[in-house]
Amino acid sequence: MKSRFAPSPTGYLHIGGARTALFAWLWAKKHHSKFVLRIEDTDKERSTQDSVEAILQGIDWLGLSYDEGPIYQSGRVKRYKEVISQLLDEGKAYYCECTKERLEEMREAQIASGDKPKYDGCCRDKRLKSGVVRFLNPDNGTVSFNDYVKGVIEIANSELDDLIIARSDGSPTYNLTVVVDDHDMEIECVIRGDDHINNTPKQINLYEALNWNIPRFAHVPMILDADGSRLSKRHGAIDLMSYRDEGFLPKALLNYIVRLGWSHGDQEIFSVDEMINLFELKNINKSSASFNQEKLDWINQSYIKTTEINELVSELEWHLNQLSIDLSDGPDMKGVVEALRDRSKSLVDMAQNCVMFYHDFEDFNSDLAMKFFHLESRLVLDDLLINLNSLEQWTAQHIHEVIQEICESRNIGFGKVGQPFRLAISGDGKAGSIDKSAQLVGKKRVLLRLKMAIDWIDSLSS
Repeated sequence: MKSRFAPSPTGYLHIGGARTALFAWLWAKKHHSKFVLRIEDTDKERSTQDSVEAILQGIDWLGLSYDEGPIYQSGRVKRYKEVISQLLDEGKAYYCECTKERLEEMREAQIASGDKPKYDGCCRDKRLKSGVVRFLNPDNGTVSFNDYVKGVIEIANSELDDLIIARSDGSPTYNLTVVVDDHDMEIECVIRGDDHINNTPKQINLYEALNWNIPRFAHVPMILDADGSRLSKRHGAIDLMSYRDEGFLPKALLNYIVRLGWSHGDQEIFSVDEMINLFELKNINKSSASFNQEKLDWINQSYIKTTEINELVSELEWHLNQLSIDLSDGPDMKGVVEALRDRSKSLVDMAQNCVMFYHDFEDFNSDLAMKFFHLESRLVLDDLLINLNSLEQWTAQHIHEVIQEICESRNIGFGKVGQPFRLAISGDGKAGSIDKSAQLVGKKRVLLRLKMAIDWIDSLSS
């Protein structure tokens, strides 16, 4: 038993493709089966190596490890031609030399008469030796299959076309290659978007003509924007790796994707193991799912708060590298991440808030400095500089006690000390718990930044 994900490398991997891959991967894991990655790159004009690399990178980033692959259709052309020759030899396919002009005239005439446009079989009996190759579709009977998502689907063969299975240059077409591949790779369950559902009856007839076992099908509804339109680049239809760049955890994105059209009661947060154990194709909704950016943001923030610290640190490293943050000159990263996780909406947000712990800054936020740095706060900063300099145990608790003592001695509220202190050590006022932040920044840096804040205030009166 196997499932597969078979993208065409004609663009980046987006949310819709990632969801299809996830569903196929979950089905394989659920059934202790194998997950196959196949790259359908027979469209030479549109397929690009950049797209291939984007797909592989996206699958790897999500952690959807494949058991077989990547298998490239471009390396299997010989096999496709063997099957095409077999169909020709058995009289189940034929050459067609109808011109584009004739086909267009035929189509227009059929539409004008109210008929469904389809090939009229003009070349069926001509015994031609060149041209495109068409599959000889049965004229009578019906094609019926029980889709995991859609239920029973039935269509009359009279509605189907003699589809082209090879172009005039001999290159195979999609419907032929996908049937051959799914058979040869022993695919038990074909999970794909419902934009392929019209191809399924045609492919079933090909399976039957070749006397091959027919896999089960699950056609997954599209993902739409909140207003019911197709996803735009502004809402979801972007390169999957853009979500990494924007600071989303891969498991958070997986959690969000799995809920796009699938559910298990009212549960919102799932571990990967829970996804595997609970996933059932029958629980996929028949209607389209709606992309909700706010929901994705909420799930990501939930994962940041709860992800095991070592894993969170590992996921953060890429973002720290983007900011050229040197971790060698500063506190242990685990402590910083622990301090920041509850107030970070994304890994980008967290990485930006890490800067103050490892890099010094040249100036303060001017608006905040004008608000919190004045003659009264200078006295407070002096007290902090003197008392913290003499502090022997540099812990959050002892730093908090120093702040409290200053508040009591000057008979002022905590904010009168905490606000200028926070700005002094952060530069932008974005430090979280002031005592914990000061501990992590380190005694040497805190004292230097306090002196820098005092000098800033003094410069106003000079």
